[in-house]
Amino acid sequence: MMSSINEIDVHELHNMISSDDVLLVDVRSHAEVTQGAIPGASHLPLHLLPLQLDQLPRDKKVVFYCRTGARSAQACLYAANQGSDNVINLRGGIVAWVREGREVA
Repeated sequence: MMSSINEIDVHELHNMISSDDVLLVDVRSHAEVTQGAIPGASHLPLHLLPLQLDQLPRDKKVVFYCRTGARSAQACLYAANQGSDNVINLRGGIVAWVREGREVA
């Protein structure tokens, strides 16, 4: 089931952010986001995704992330099932991002 979603690692995301037209979306809860987020990310809690999916761009890559990559994988799966073919999951989530020594805001 998980194999049907596109995933990237922290290194790939870092390169993508600096070069491509990408929307980074944090699907964690508000409380989690206040503890730190990847700079430039938009916040869309997972439970609100069904209500706001149509507001996400279809002409650029949309990278979802959460704490460890599980909820963002669910977000990707949901979006893909609704016809979005531009969604990508950050493998390992913000935990992997921090472990790689990347900046959080």
